[in-house]
Amino acid sequence: MAAIVTLDDPTDPRLRDYTDLRDVHLRKLLESERGIFLAEGEKVVRRALESGHEARSFLMSPRWLEPLADLLEASDATCFVLPDKAIEQLTGFHVHRGALAALARQPLPSPEEVLRDARRVVVLEDLADHTNVGAAFRNVAAFGFDAVLLSPRCADPLYRRAVKVAMGTVFWLPYARIDDWYEAPDMLRDAGFTSYAMTLADDAVPLDEAPQAERMALVFGSEGHGLTHRWESGADHRVTIPMAPQIDSLNIAASVAVACWQMRPR
Repeated sequence: MAAIVTLDDPTDPRLRDYTDLRDVHLRKLLESERGIFLAEGEKVVRRALESGHEARSFLMSPRWLEPLADLLEASDATCFVLPDKAIEQLTGFHVHRGALAALARQPLPSPEEVLRDARRVVVLEDLADHTNVGAAFRNVAAFGFDAVLLSPRCADPLYRRAVKVAMGTVFWLPYARIDDWYEAPDMLRDAGFTSYAMTLADDAVPLDEAPQAERMALVFGSEGHGLTHRWESGADHRVTIPMAPQIDSLNIAASVAVACWQMRPR
């Protein structure tokens, strides 16, 4: 059972995993250095633990001790209990969902391992916004796709904001980073995948007219510039989402949702 430790000092060194959660740059450094990530809210914390991630500690206000009693009963991690105002001072924001957990990161599988049993995957190139990455994971899972592949510069799916938006799907949906990004189109092709580059290029085919391959990879570019030339030219198909002429593009999360729905398993 988790040890319950009641504190009132947000500067207590035992709380260092939860400091300054709004500082994205600092959190990236700290979480990578310590091999942890944070889950926020009852549902997300539960899904993290149910998926096999080991809790390093919990942080919550007193009102959450009873609703999360079963999780605390099953864990050996320490649960730090602080008043709401002290938690806000520690983290830098109002934790309205009341509960946080610091969990150990697990080693990522290789791209080859992720692709081995997959039939439909989404490839994300240089998505910098954690909210967009989290939303993409949620959409990929919702429409029955098998995995996500990330470029080296994509935002971290296990950053607190991404985890929250993804509703915990990042815990069980397989994903990997591709270190040699230039070779990624060829790697997918060698693995038996047909790639579909989502683009506004003049020769792009409407998505609903594109042939569906047995194994497919939908490729999405960054929020601002879209796909790099390497992916636009290296993909097997260039496709686009038909839309009204006065609108030139969709938000990346919406694009992933529409494309995954159109190319979903039948």
